[in-house]
Amino acid sequence: MTKEDLVPTASSRGPRALRILGTGAAVPDEALTSAELDERLGLPPGTVEDKTGVRVRYVERGSAAELGARAARKALAAAGVDLDDVDVVIGASATPDQPLPCNAALLHEELAPGRPIPAWDVNASCMSFLVALDLAATLVDAGRHERILIVSSDLASVGLDWSDLGASGIFGDGAAAAVVGPADGSGSAVLSSGFETHSEGAHSCEIRGGGSRYAPDRVEGDYADWGRFRMDGGAVFRLAFRHLPPFVDRLLAAAGVTMDDLSVVVPHQASHHGISWVRQQLGAGDRVVDIYAEHGNQVGASLPSALHAAIETGRLRRGDHALLLGTGAGISLGGMVLCY
Repeated sequence: MTKEDLVPTASSRGPRALRILGTGAAVPDEALTSAELDERLGLPPGTVEDKTGVRVRYVERGSAAELGARAARKALAAAGVDLDDVDVVIGASATPDQPLPCNAALLHEELAPGRPIPAWDVNASCMSFLVALDLAATLVDAGRHERILIVSSDLASVGLDWSDLGASGIFGDGAAAAVVGPADGSGSAVLSSGFETHSEGAHSCEIRGGGSRYAPDRVEGDYADWGRFRMDGGAVFRLAFRHLPPFVDRLLAAAGVTMDDLSVVVPHQASHHGISWVRQQLGAGDRVVDIYAEHGNQVGASLPSALHAAIETGRLRRGDHALLLGTGAGISLGGMVLCY
């Protein structure tokens, strides 16, 4: 058995019928430009944008649950349904408001406090939406649920170390949501999907505090330091993109399509270097959906925000094929080929 034989692909059982019924996205009201960051950090004009590739990002002063509820309401409206039509709410975020309860419960509090809709989280860092969508496809295709609301909402601006501009200046806050349900013979489907974790990079991108391993009574010093986001961007980039080309080849082969058959490639908006790499090294070219400069890296909300933009602008139309592609802490890779 080879290493490739061990790579799980849901596509081995054939396509799973699933239709994205509606999407929505939301950003905070407060915009923070790179020019403003230059001034705040005492840097020469143009430094932050040149280093990060971000022109403007948004900062939320409230909660991830509140921001996620805004995106969820837009997705419900786009789908032409309301919460009474939803069987389960999946929170798919990387930065919860608090360790307990799950953020889906706090989102439930914002959306439907009087109705006991089940709500639970999927946390796969930046790939949370992609993993939740894959799970939803299985649940809907199996008849377990009729309609599912997936919400990704991340406040990436919290806990950043501004002494490391490369790991802090790329981030912005945002939320996106999707309502999914049966395809009903429309042809909409998940054609293939797959995930990999390469844990030699498990500590290249992390927040150590907030859990049991580095609880306040187990560490010394200012606990705020343990809650800071830390990333070795170079190590993350090298590991993730070493494994991506064969990973994408397997996804496309399993779906029975080529890059030329795709209308769009929707990557996690990790960095301007990462998006450029997808364009050039994977041959995706102008198929790539790129909202990074105007939003920054929104962590788990990044990919669904880009997907919503592709749908809203007409770049992705019914019957089109799309490749969704994510990388995340772990280090993990994820991908999905959809017939939208």
